[in-house]
Amino acid sequence: MEPISILHFLDSVFLQGNLFGMSKGPLGSADPIVKGIIPSMFGILGFSIMLNLFNAVVRRKLVDQEKLQRIMKETKAWQKERMAAFRSKDTEKQAELNKKSTYMNRLNQEMMQMNMRPMMITFVPLILIFYFVLPPLFAYTVATSPVSLNVLPGDFFSITCPADKVDGKICHNEHDVYFWGWYFLGSITFSGIIMKLTKTSMDLS
Repeated sequence: MEPISILHFLDSVFLQGNLFGMSKGPLGSADPIVKGIIPSMFGILGFSIMLNLFNAVVRRKLVDQEKLQRIMKETKAWQKERMAAFRSKDTEKQAELNKKSTYMNRLNQEMMQMNMRPMMITFVPLILIFYFVLPPLFAYTVATSPVSLNVLPGDFFSITCPADKVDGKICHNEHDVYFWGWYFLGSITFSGIIMKLTKTSMDLS
């Protein structure tokens, strides 16, 4: 998974539950404008693609991609050398590499700032769309998974409906996929493709 996926995760944790009192419980509607699983699935995927394109355009405008790639390559090479010296117990090499720690920390901070700058612009439109545009359009759940996709403990970051939440109103079946969860999965799936096409990828391979 690319580093940018971490930013998608940070975005997405705010899309579930209650944010600043704007919503309570899972997002969605008991009587959505878009009805049916197939239209809902493709509709949300369409939103995920459009928002990813918006994110990519903002990144391309605000981030110097050549500089970012150069910083990433330099920090990755330094980390690789440092790990190799640690494994081989080459104390002399470790001491030499440690002298660059301050410089490398500064590069890492600069890289983080470059990556966060676009997010500060795209975050607000994303939240507005999720709280005021999408809930009336789609049901609480829009797809069904054969297995649970809730890899984190607890229910703070639930992508699929657990058995104890099946009530016939929000969830009709165990492993029903919440609409925001379907968006998150679609966003992760298409983000890498869109970033490669727009040349905003953070993949060094």
